[in-house]
Amino acid sequence: MLERKQQIIQSHAGVIVQVVQSIANPALMPQTEEILKVSEQNGWNDLVSVIRRIIQGERDENLLHDLDEEDRTIASAILMGIQNPASLPDPNKPADASLAAPGLAHMVHQAASGNAEALQIISQMAEQMTQAGGDMRNLGGIIRKMINGERDPQVLARGMGVQGRQLVDSILEELHNLSGH
Repeated sequence: MLERKQQIIQSHAGVIVQVVQSIANPALMPQTEEILKVSEQNGWNDLVSVIRRIIQGERDENLLHDLDEEDRTIASAILMGIQNPASLPDPNKPADASLAAPGLAHMVHQAASGNAEALQIISQMAEQMTQAGGDMRNLGGIIRKMINGERDPQVLARGMGVQGRQLVDSILEELHNLSGH
């Protein structure tokens, strides 16, 4: 669970740091506001609402109660960063993709089981991955195959580098565990 939270924080390090820095330096607020508008357009309404309340000065932990795990982790990291800037993640450090395997496998498993919300979320993630390039682009392109039941690592990892293949293997291993085999 701690690894998952760290992965979420690192994946959203840019936003977390931007919000905390703009609270300390209001001159950065227009750039932050642009990020928040894009986030709203991408369906992060609850999180953006809480971030706006934090920017306006609210610091009560009760802000986090109605958020899902990912949003709560991000908002909590912002609150922690305001209190202790040394706790902020490094926005230049790439997220450890291997930590993403369990979460991705869980989403693929849920989507394959007919969970419409999981299908929508994993589809959006796959679309973002295809825009990233490299192995992430390839991974985004094979999500649908995994949802449809493809489990052959040679088929799924075709054209990927070592890290991409390792990530696919980790996802497949987690999917195997989730399926109870």
